[in-house]
Amino acid sequence: MRRAATTPLRRATGLLAGMLTGLVGLGWSCVAWAVGEERARRVTASLVRIERARLDAWYDHHPGGGRGGRAYLVLRGLVGLTGGYLAATGLFVAGLLLYGGAQQLLAGDADQVPLEFPGVRLTGSSWAYGLVLGVIALALSAGWCAVLVGMERRLADRFLGPDPSEAMARRIAELTASRTGIVRAVDDERRRIERDLHDGVQQRGVALAMLLGRARHTADPALVDEAYAESRLLLDELRGVAWQIYPTALDTLGLRAALEEVADRSAVPVRVEYALAWRPAREIETAVYFVAREAITNANKHAAAGMIVVEVREKEGEVAVTISDDGRGGAVRGSGGLSGLERRVRALDGSLTVESPEGGPTTVTARLPCG
Repeated sequence: MRRAATTPLRRATGLLAGMLTGLVGLGWSCVAWAVGEERARRVTASLVRIERARLDAWYDHHPGGGRGGRAYLVLRGLVGLTGGYLAATGLFVAGLLLYGGAQQLLAGDADQVPLEFPGVRLTGSSWAYGLVLGVIALALSAGWCAVLVGMERRLADRFLGPDPSEAMARRIAELTASRTGIVRAVDDERRRIERDLHDGVQQRGVALAMLLGRARHTADPALVDEAYAESRLLLDELRGVAWQIYPTALDTLGLRAALEEVADRSAVPVRVEYALAWRPAREIETAVYFVAREAITNANKHAAAGMIVVEVREKEGEVAVTISDDGRGGAVRGSGGLSGLERRVRALDGSLTVESPEGGPTTVTARLPCG
């Protein structure tokens, strides 16, 4: 929130810095031919890196690596110098008008000074003209600054973005990494299921078999009752393992009902805020469900939280699920079950973020394409 509030100031700073870097880049482009091809290439690459850093720091824009060269520096210099000069001039004039009008207003100047345009003659106090014209100049300058920022972004995307072959290679690398991540996530899930079966269901089964053996030899009704109780516990254990593997409610009743079932099973109170008016694709529902369930499980086990909130809504063409708790924080994105969730989300071209400072609160957010 603090960063959003300072965005206009940051962009204005970026425009002023762009005037300086534009002048340097334009000047360098004029003399680069005289220093040798290899040295010119190195200096040009350094200036392009500076431009990328400026776009990242003040415009929150990341055009990526790849192309860029003297043609970009020339165009960037022309846009930066011409556009920046116009913006700075407009802001300077607006400042003078507003300052003069405010000074006259505070001094009590009520002189009637006419203001004439072609075919129009206005009369009134001079301070009013100063304030009105200053506001108009300020609005025009702010609008021009926004246009200039957009021009610089498009120019960077055109010249600094990756070419098609590089984009294809990057996409192939991402798909390879996500495929490897899915294999690891499946292996981790199999190990967890085996551990649950061994430590829970198998032990219950052994205990039940021993009780039935003793009851058969002694014909003790108490042992039969105890075996019956153990069989009920075994069934509950089996249902729990099956629910952890995949909940039937997700297919039959949908994502909202499945999340509410998770909330009912949680020891910590969970509030589900579901704002989707349509049902996502099955793989998206499954990913959202497991992200929410793992985050709720972690909050129950480690966060000492008093309340957990799950929000599911559409944001900018994506399904976003946010799980927040008021616990002690300290969660790390790449650790424990969160690493498997990140691999699952990335396989669907989504993203997972974890904000969990020491002392809390913790917020886990997954964004997935609506697909």
